[in-house]
Amino acid sequence: MPTVPPASTETAVDVTALLERGRTLATPVLRAAVDRLAPPMDTVAAYHFGWIDAAGNPADGDGGKAVRPALAVLSAEVTGSAPETGVPGAVAVELVHNFSLLHDDLMDGDEQRRHRDTVWKVHGPAQAILVGDALFALANEVLLELGSVEAGRATRRLTTATRALIDGQAQDISYEHRDRVSVEECLEMEGNKTGALLACASSIGAVLGGADDATADALERYGYHLGLAFQAVDDLLGIWGDPEATGKQTWSDLRQRKKSLPVVAALAAGGPASERLGEILAADAKSSDFENFSEEEFAARAALIEEAGGRDWTAEEARRQHTIAVSALDAVAMPDRVRAAFTALADFVVVRKR
Repeated sequence: MPTVPPASTETAVDVTALLERGRTLATPVLRAAVDRLAPPMDTVAAYHFGWIDAAGNPADGDGGKAVRPALAVLSAEVTGSAPETGVPGAVAVELVHNFSLLHDDLMDGDEQRRHRDTVWKVHGPAQAILVGDALFALANEVLLELGSVEAGRATRRLTTATRALIDGQAQDISYEHRDRVSVEECLEMEGNKTGALLACASSIGAVLGGADDATADALERYGYHLGLAFQAVDDLLGIWGDPEATGKQTWSDLRQRKKSLPVVAALAAGGPASERLGEILAADAKSSDFENFSEEEFAARAALIEEAGGRDWTAEEARRQHTIAVSALDAVAMPDRVRAAFTALADFVVVRKR
């Protein structure tokens, strides 16, 4: 798993507390927004967020890492505003993120998320689609009902990020049916699918706090490259992650024929392992028995990816994108403790195990 040096700052940062602060501030507003949905969408959404189980009983499910809410409330402090200023932005970004998860799980055929059955598996594909659509609409409502100029600017950035996210998902799906995808195409797709929304999360609180466009743009650059680092780590976990930690099947991305960074980098590397991998994946694409492949067959593909250098290249790319992200903060004047928190969150993204 990629590692990065600790943040070069004298200010100690408790990342767990930072993540929990974002979650604690955003969750009541997020729940209130979900409560607006008509039945049964409110119940389906509550299940997705982990607030209830499949039978409708209260649950204390894993609500995810909460990186985006943490970034949104932190970015409000760049402007000297209270972290609460960023809460509507945090909620809006979380709603869009979960809209994408509901649809992605259905499109990818994923049956597990956060160690539980996915919404489409429990409540059916139609509800997964409808609730996803409703969450996207709610995201815009949460911002626009603030009625301020800053809210309008924040909504524009959120909708632009959402369109990029959808572009990225469309690219991701189309790449699954291609024999070859270039590293550049893969990075563009991941920049859209993951980088755009993290960029928005990193700036939206500042926008709500009155930051000018130059400040917001610099924070978006931080978030965009953080998103690429985040996705590079996700791609590593999608092949070599521990199912107990990730909540997904072993070799998850290989089972879905995803052209993720390790695969694409391995295919581009050249050499015997790369050539053999290309031959196998081309045959896989034509196989009618792919879904019945054994663990050993997927393990063999993962081994070829590693032998060709795809694993190491992706780990190095995560570190490179991390460095670019942290460097983007140099263009923004902010309190030292806020800068240290942004840096610590970037470090967390690159060393996580789920």
